[in-house]
Amino acid sequence: MYERTFVVTNPSFKLAFLAPKYWLTWLGVLFLYLISWLPQKIQIWLGQGLGKLVHKYVKKRRKIAEVNIKLCFPDMSEADQAKLVKENMENTGVATLETGMAWWWPNWRVKNVIGSIKGFEHVERVQAEGKGVLLLVPHMLHLEMLGRIVGSIQPGVGFYRPHNNALMEFFMTRGRLRSNEALIGKRDVKGLLQSLKNRKMCYYLPDQDYGRNRCEFTSFYAVKDAATTTGTLLFAASKHCEALSFSGTRDKDGKYHIEFYPLLENFPSGDENSDVRRVNERMELSIDKAPSQYMWLHRRFKTRPDENAPSYYK
Repeated sequence: MYERTFVVTNPSFKLAFLAPKYWLTWLGVLFLYLISWLPQKIQIWLGQGLGKLVHKYVKKRRKIAEVNIKLCFPDMSEADQAKLVKENMENTGVATLETGMAWWWPNWRVKNVIGSIKGFEHVERVQAEGKGVLLLVPHMLHLEMLGRIVGSIQPGVGFYRPHNNALMEFFMTRGRLRSNEALIGKRDVKGLLQSLKNRKMCYYLPDQDYGRNRCEFTSFYAVKDAATTTGTLLFAASKHCEALSFSGTRDKDGKYHIEFYPLLENFPSGDENSDVRRVNERMELSIDKAPSQYMWLHRRFKTRPDENAPSYYK
């Protein structure tokens, strides 16, 4: 068993967390914790209000979302683009409070907001064949809640970036492991490969711009040269796993709907550009179910084929 790279499943509290430098973090966490006890509909309403403030005052993030949506959906009218940006900001506010729901809700509350789960037989079939599941997941805004729900069906292993704030890392780790098995740091390639060998279901998010290293430039929606990581292919090439994909949405009643999609056939094929394009197609399939619930706030197209080309986000 390859254990030394896993985040401890029950991280220990440190007296250093009581230091003054963490006091603001404590206030934020306490605020989030107390709000998490409110009825979900009130939390969603409060989150939408917070998102409206983000839309109005956090202009840098709003600009990133505007640029991304304009690049991806050039045929969409300006009015519809603006509407999508506004809804996306509102969902961003909701996502902040959904984090508290995911980290602290008891299991019965989580169960009450599950709307539907489809396609889990694809995961079961792969594991019945003695393999792990490389689950390709898009950056949906409510990803914390989706992870809590999926983990309640089958605990998984997350491949993630540790938080820079040690106290937030403590709460984030404990929260994510409420229903999941382990977290592995994003640089620990061997740890994730070993988890796949151990027939685990491993979450992998391939849809952000991770830079020029290990990437191919291929299409993502209408952008023809989006930097797309080839790290996905490194893991998918393992004989110990199969790659599936995943989508999750929240409906107007606050119910979450999750679907698992069949494995990618002949993947990887050896043609890296074609393979990562297929990954992007799976991401688009998931995003299209609820475009306003996707994380348009990250600079998805910051890396361009021509290093001297101007940034889209200036």
